Amino acid sequence: MTLRSGLARRVRRVRGELWSILQTALAAGAAWALASLIHPHPFFAPAAAVIALGGARGRRTRRAIELTVGVAVGIAVADLIVLALGANTLVLTLVVALSMAGALLLGAGGLMVSQAAISAILVVATLQPGASPSPGRFLDALIGGCVALLVGQVLFPRDPLRALARAARPVVDDLAAALGATAAAMRSGDQEAARAALESARATEGDVAAFFDTVALARETFSLRAQARTRERVPAYAEAVQHVDYAVRNTRVLARRALNAIRLGGAAPPGLADAVELLGRAVRELGSQLEDPGRDVATRTLALEAAIKATAVAEAGADLQVMVIVGQVRSTAIDLLRGSGMDGDEARGALDAAVARAGGSGQPDSASR
Repeated sequence: MTLRSGLARRVRRVRGELWSILQTALAAGAAWALASLIHPHPFFAPAAAVIALGGARGRRTRRAIELTVGVAVGIAVADLIVLALGANTLVLTLVVALSMAGALLLGAGGLMVSQAAISAILVVATLQPGASPSPGRFLDALIGGCVALLVGQVLFPRDPLRALARAARPVVDDLAAALGATAAAMRSGDQEAARAALESARATEGDVAAFFDTVALARETFSLRAQARTRERVPAYAEAVQHVDYAVRNTRVLARRALNAIRLGGAAPPGLADAVELLGRAVRELGSQLEDPGRDVATRTLALEAAIKATAVAEAGADLQVMVIVGQVRSTAIDLLRGSGMDGDEARGALDAAVARAGGSGQPDSASR
């Protein structure tokens, strides 16, 4: 089951990046076709297009131009040095140093500096013995970079909010599935199911890392079509991803504690399994809320219900293993409340108030809804 889950996650990742793959392939093909009009072997045109488009996709136009210039500068510096000194290890070292220095002199940022170095390495590594450096490579780089700018910034500009929603969905789906699987294992007392749920919770870490990367990229994104919405919504995603990360960590601990509890005592109290299942439902609502901010009430209601049910199990009397799981449920509920837009004091206050209103009955009253 773990192998199938991992394969499904990779297939989903390919589907999510399919449009980007097609754009990059289009840019590489177009750059090759255009540069072929100048000379017959325009290797650096598609290479520059792929480098520039991959590094600049979704970023501000200025950063995209930096990348294009960085690639061209690296190639120009390398051509001049190889023309004078030939191609060998010492020349490669010198080329990298000088191309980076040249990019810095042009006022480049770190991204452009590294791209200048990579482009210079390509020149030295691909120049055949006895061949003469050619200004055609510099033109190739400019053509490839311009094609990348056209594709990534004009024809198909990245919508940061759509990218954020796409990056959040795997995290939400996998975290909710891990919580649901943990709840099912707690009900049945099945150790193998609990172990599989723990593995599922651990696998969510890669999705969270991708979500963080997308949020960081969205902060730089400039799109005329989505500028106002971006300013309004990106901070909400940036806040949510931090607390979703905490929820993922708490879920891993929860799943591990659930496995220990099942190993030692069998099935968990039904109310505690219900609480974990409610957390999974709250996670799905949080994912919907990120796309539709008006759904925060549903997220908070489910998170509070989970905390109430878990607290009721503790108040009814429970062993140490169960008490630890109760603590993890409450911690995860606070993470989700904070991910929904509450600050720390608000989240803790809301949880304490909801538990107090429920009176230890395990059932929230109407005010908690």
